[in-house]
Amino acid sequence: MERYQVILAYDGTGFRGYQRQVKARTVQGVFEAALQKLGWTGRAILAAGRTDTGVHASGQVVAFDLEWAHKPEELCAALNANLPEDIAAKAARVTEADFHPRYDAVMRTYRYCIVSQPNRQPLLERYAWRVWPSVEFELLQGAALLLLGAHDFAAFGTPPRRRGSTWRTVFHALWSNSEPELDFEIRADAFLYRMVRRLVSFQVEIGQGKRPLDDLAQCLAEPPVSLVQGLAPPQGLTLVEVTYPPEARMTESINAELV
Repeated sequence: MERYQVILAYDGTGFRGYQRQVKARTVQGVFEAALQKLGWTGRAILAAGRTDTGVHASGQVVAFDLEWAHKPEELCAALNANLPEDIAAKAARVTEADFHPRYDAVMRTYRYCIVSQPNRQPLLERYAWRVWPSVEFELLQGAALLLLGAHDFAAFGTPPRRRGSTWRTVFHALWSNSEPELDFEIRADAFLYRMVRRLVSFQVEIGQGKRPLDDLAQCLAEPPVSLVQGLAPPQGLTLVEVTYPPEARMTESINAELV
């Protein structure tokens, strides 16, 4: 029996989040059902993180133990033959027996897309948040730069464990302009619950002139007692990549590249 690491992509629209639920369609539930058809008898797969309802992924990482007599790329193909159209295995590899996609991760990258338009954009809004009034791109970029480094993000999210630390280190935070879409990409050692969506909402208010830039600096320097108001909708958010140190990476050749 080997431990396998699989990179997943999914459209979160039709899922009630990642984590398995008894009466709801979830990413974990659908993937485990496909895995069972290949002889998997485990209790639960491991994952890098639990995405919310409506949140997408192009680089979610899961791991599981499986008796598989074929090559990893054949496992990838077999999984895809049993998965629905809104989820796909992008790559499969053999990894270390104690590999854990969540606890071994050293960085995670998320991307959030907004569309600044006065009227509905049916072809874009499945994967973006339409905001209006328009935002000032330079103000967004200025806000993103304030996020770099180690900060207490208690104003923007809650830790996974009660009384856990709310300090996180952001290595990359940048907006890019591909009109009519504006993309925010952020990479950090870890994230608080709903941290990215609150940061996006806060930055959009700054970009619209509803808040001064100093408000963000103040929230990072002296977090308020309660969470800030405003939460960007889930459909604009995508888990892009999970990064691991060399010793925790997969040991066999990959059959697909991360996006």
